[in-house]
Amino acid sequence: MTDAVHRAGDVPAPGFPTPPRLPVISPLPLMGPLLVALPCLLAALLGFNTYAPYGADAALGIAVGAAAVVAMAQTLILAARPPLVELLFGGLDRMYRVHKWLGISAMVLMILHQQIEPDFERTVRETGLGELGAEAGEFAFNALLALIAVSWFRRLPFIGLEIPYQIWRFSHRFMGALFAIVVFHQFFVDMPTGVDPSLSMLLNTFGIAGVAAWIFTELVAPQLRRREFTVSEISQTGDTTTLTLSPMGRAMRWRPGQFAFVRAPEAGLSEPHPFTIASAPRPDGALTFSIRALGGWTRSLPATLRTGTRVQVEGPYGRFDFRKGGARQIWLAGGIGITPFLAWAESLTEAERRDIHLVHCVRTQEEAIGVETLRAAAARNPRFSFEVVVTTRDGRLTAERLISAAPFAVKDADLWFCGPTGLKDGILKGLKAQNQMPRRVRFEQFEFA
Repeated sequence: MTDAVHRAGDVPAPGFPTPPRLPVISPLPLMGPLLVALPCLLAALLGFNTYAPYGADAALGIAVGAAAVVAMAQTLILAARPPLVELLFGGLDRMYRVHKWLGISAMVLMILHQQIEPDFERTVRETGLGELGAEAGEFAFNALLALIAVSWFRRLPFIGLEIPYQIWRFSHRFMGALFAIVVFHQFFVDMPTGVDPSLSMLLNTFGIAGVAAWIFTELVAPQLRRREFTVSEISQTGDTTTLTLSPMGRAMRWRPGQFAFVRAPEAGLSEPHPFTIASAPRPDGALTFSIRALGGWTRSLPATLRTGTRVQVEGPYGRFDFRKGGARQIWLAGGIGITPFLAWAESLTEAERRDIHLVHCVRTQEEAIGVETLRAAAARNPRFSFEVVVTTRDGRLTAERLISAAPFAVKDADLWFCGPTGLKDGILKGLKAQNQMPRRVRFEQFEFA
């Protein structure tokens, strides 16, 4: 979840114009990016300072190489999805974006390290193990560049070609093995003796932590985190498949608005994919996913899954929680982005005191899933209202229409959004022009791979 907070301005003095309300970013989600940037900066500074006596080129080459090692180690640590670390980023979606840019930064730094490769041949005594370390580093450098490039250009610009998810994820799994070779290079490449050991200690620590995180992700986490479910119900509405899963053992605990990774190796769908849980917690532990056909994996669900099929679920993840919002809220969903709001609506009770208005934008009436859940929520609590905007019938949703349909002033409410970025940007632009910017705007990244 990404959280952009707008703080209400103070009451202006008479005769002075009302100052614009400026966005104020909550400090907690900024802690994660700051905490991953500082070790990279520290490694670069230590590298440059430690090897400055050997010349500027050598110091700079070591500095960017050290920062690359730390950045790559942290990409593997974040890939392990540590729950406590997720909190510092404001959600797994945001943490994965930092993970992506850390990988890209590591690639750039590795290229710089390769171009400014330190030359210590005249100052060190070469060993066979050191030469092996140097050759290993060269191999890992080229292989990592290729894998990071695949990750970066998963969707090739201008031509629209997309690398299949299975190939993308399969290539990702080799990152840790190649990083282990980088760590070997760091441990054994021939370097001058008698220098401050602080840099080596830092790099060794991050190197071991990165390799350990990769081993945990590949071998340990699947056994600890995945829970067994069976498909108890499956239905299809248009291009959306709705699955109801029942736990085979201990039920998973989650909050409405969270998501989980789903895989069905029994049906040949072994690659885990993230989906929002579209139901509130239930006494029997059953949960529901509404999955739109957007790729090969999701399109194959109706033909491959049957009642009784065993499914593995890992989670929950995410920090998308309307109960952290204010007394008045607008929920805006685009297409399949309705899923977290369905879980929220199902969780509403008669005692809920927030005023909530939901707008669900769909292209056709057939795409409007979960209307029964929304009607039941409105019947339970008169403070909840909703409308479905069918663009082929009603035209596109505009800021003016949102303002007129809401039972309270939009500028006095929090706006929660899930859906295509274009819808969000268009509505916010219109609200700003109408001087109706919400107090807070909170949204989930629709995709973060």
